[in-house]
Amino acid sequence: MGKGYSAAIASNPYIVGSFACIGGGLFGLDISSMSGVLSNDAYKNTFGNPGPNAQGAIVASMPAGSFVGALAVSKLADLFGRKWTIILSGWIWVIGSILQCAAVNRGMLVVGRIISGLSVGIASAIVPLYQSEITEPRIRGRIVSMQQWSITWGILLQYFVEFGCSYIDGVASFRIPWGLQMIPAIVLSLGMMFFPESPRWLVDHDREDEALEILADLHGKGDPNNELVQLEINEIKEQVRFERTEGAKSYLDLLKPGIFRRVTLGASLQMWSQLSGMNIMMYYIIYVFQGAGLTGRRGNLIADSVQYVLNVAFTIPAIIYIDKWGRRPMLLAGTLLMGFWLMLVGGLQGRYGHWGTVDGDRVWVISDHDGITKAVIVFSYLFVCSFAITMGPVSWTYPAEIFPMRVRAKAVAFSTAANWAFNFALAWAVPPGLSNIAWKTYFIFGAFNFAAFLHIFFMFPETAGRTLEEIEDVFAQGHVFTAWAIKRDVGKRTLEDVVRSNKHEIHEVDSRDEKAVA
Repeated sequence: MGKGYSAAIASNPYIVGSFACIGGGLFGLDISSMSGVLSNDAYKNTFGNPGPNAQGAIVASMPAGSFVGALAVSKLADLFGRKWTIILSGWIWVIGSILQCAAVNRGMLVVGRIISGLSVGIASAIVPLYQSEITEPRIRGRIVSMQQWSITWGILLQYFVEFGCSYIDGVASFRIPWGLQMIPAIVLSLGMMFFPESPRWLVDHDREDEALEILADLHGKGDPNNELVQLEINEIKEQVRFERTEGAKSYLDLLKPGIFRRVTLGASLQMWSQLSGMNIMMYYIIYVFQGAGLTGRRGNLIADSVQYVLNVAFTIPAIIYIDKWGRRPMLLAGTLLMGFWLMLVGGLQGRYGHWGTVDGDRVWVISDHDGITKAVIVFSYLFVCSFAITMGPVSWTYPAEIFPMRVRAKAVAFSTAANWAFNFALAWAVPPGLSNIAWKTYFIFGAFNFAAFLHIFFMFPETAGRTLEEIEDVFAQGHVFTAWAIKRDVGKRTLEDVVRSNKHEIHEVDSRDEKAVA
């Protein structure tokens, strides 16, 4: 640990790339911490039986904090580094969890959720950034997409904790789960002490020797003269030198030609991931299944848990094959499928549903149509599976890899903030939406998915399998409205190509044995 990190950990690309994903899991924990208590009588009584608008506000308080946290990353990540910003996010989460666990009224609960939201916003922006900068190109998509998998695991595990505690009478049924959710954050903050800093951040702060040592441990089995290590250190150094000549880092850089295009792609992809309708199926799945005619607290909880298991399971193929399938095909297939399933759900709800009362609340509900109820549940499951294997992982991977170093932290933060801005709006709007326009809500989100398909088809180039520096060549091709014309081999370079194009001598590092002989 004299290096400030464990070389053994750094040498394993999957450990070094995936551990920080616990930060993504915090978002998943929050989703289930709310969805699992919406039908809990102790929760309702403690917080004054919140109606649709009040419940929407309580849920939305977390993404409101996340919006601020994501924007703060732009400063924190450049000032303190990627590693220490991740550590900070964990301790903020602990504070928020304590306040939620101890909450005695809506105000205290909302404050706790806002503070937890700050943590989630920071983690959701910094973790993909750290992963993209520390993993080699051939597995970068796989590692960054594990951010989404960790979110699904957080949702699943917290939901089963909520499910188990639902058998407890009284406020312990929701306070125990809210207290237990601080444990992963403590593990994250303590564990990250053994992980290396981002080499790209170190080079940008004139600590090239440390960066080379970390790259050697990460990708060269400790050998600084390894071809991939030399390729990366030279590309990083040249990129940093070039970017320093472009002017000081500031938010104005996000408006520069070439950069603004990428900012709109990153932010809009995060926007589309929220407008896909996944929020309905995660935060408010209990309301969805109530509307389908599935009543009874235990039955609804079991049906919900099946969905969360599917969410975890179907993210696995995406993690394995994201670098082989590519980003574009996954996004295009996912948006079409999600739009299709939502249109079916909305159509069945509209044709067979009617206004009724469930647990004292006015809802649009399907009754006396057992087959239709099952069909709505199945189509909801298929929607979640479609998101999990396509949009879910790519929506975190793509924005983390398309920006140049000088604006990467700010641009990723801005893109992630777009996610939380729409998350906030939808978390608040969906309960009133379901209670007023009911089945038409699904048509709205279905239309959003078809609009996303068109946007992605025309404007999103493929980025799989390239170093972060090689992606610069992808966007240099142009094709702003004809993204399909950019081939997958654009930008690919060898070490010799880098040396020849930059006229830069490779910095050969003597081995310890050679130093000893000298």
